[in-house]
Amino acid sequence: MIRAFAAATFAGTTVVHDPAVGTNHLPPQPLPTGCVALDDQQVAAWPQADPAGLSLDCPLSMCWSPIVRCNLDCPQCLDDKSVRESTAAERRVLAAHIAASRVLGVDISGGEPLLLLRDLPDLALAIRHQGTSVVSCTTNGWHLARRAEELADSLNAIRVSLDGATETTHDTWRGRDSYRRAIAGIRAAVGEGLFVQLQMVLMQSNKHEAQELLDLAAQLGAGGVTFLQMLPIGSGAALAAEQMLTDEQAQEIVAPLTVPAGVRVRLRTRKSAGGFTVLRADGYAWRNTRGATGISAFIPVTGPADLRLPTSGSTS
Repeated sequence: MIRAFAAATFAGTTVVHDPAVGTNHLPPQPLPTGCVALDDQQVAAWPQADPAGLSLDCPLSMCWSPIVRCNLDCPQCLDDKSVRESTAAERRVLAAHIAASRVLGVDISGGEPLLLLRDLPDLALAIRHQGTSVVSCTTNGWHLARRAEELADSLNAIRVSLDGATETTHDTWRGRDSYRRAIAGIRAAVGEGLFVQLQMVLMQSNKHEAQELLDLAAQLGAGGVTFLQMLPIGSGAALAAEQMLTDEQAQEIVAPLTVPAGVRVRLRTRKSAGGFTVLRADGYAWRNTRGATGISAFIPVTGPADLRLPTSGSTS
């Protein structure tokens, strides 16, 4: 499949960011800077870039959570629901700062970003305006079926959270009808030509459905699956002792899985999440530290330079 990626060259090294999977790759030859159309299977075959070995003055990718509100109340959520939510005008300013920062990939998350009605497509397009960034959105999928058409022209990819491959497992965590709504949203997004990546937070309670999730992705026409290691941050900290897997346990679960043709698979360990940049709904930026179990560099973003947090040791 040919789809959009972002490319940039840092001190002679070209890096390509995948907005769906969230990975960074080293192409065998230089590419034009900015948004480029590439074959995703070809990109997947390129070596992954280690940001710690690059001369960077800004992160390769980041997450922006412009909204605190969510229609679900998941007990494993890592968001801080106590922070102030930016106004529409403040969100527009932050989007302009992100666009000017030269970050390659931006994932708009929350809260639930699809609760941003007129804002969401405009914010995504504002970030993409300068042609240097690609934008994805992470959603619980509840409102995706009715919004897929309007989002197709503003997003480069969409990531849908599933806490299980079955309705019983997913709805145990997310609430009644959440699985049905998410599946309907995935089908609608695929139908609109959006590249869809399924995301599952690996836990003791759903690890047995990892293979089934890969098979479901292929059935639905999704392009891939990302298995996320649980982060003991926010509400999820209370579940860590009961549900959290070690990185080694997660690797043992994912390694033997049979991957259907055309499906991309990624395991984001806590180690690989360390150093990732997050911009909160109140306009403050921070980085994951201590194996993504804490935060640091907590500063207000008043301009593009404020997103250029120290990247030493980062794997963003």
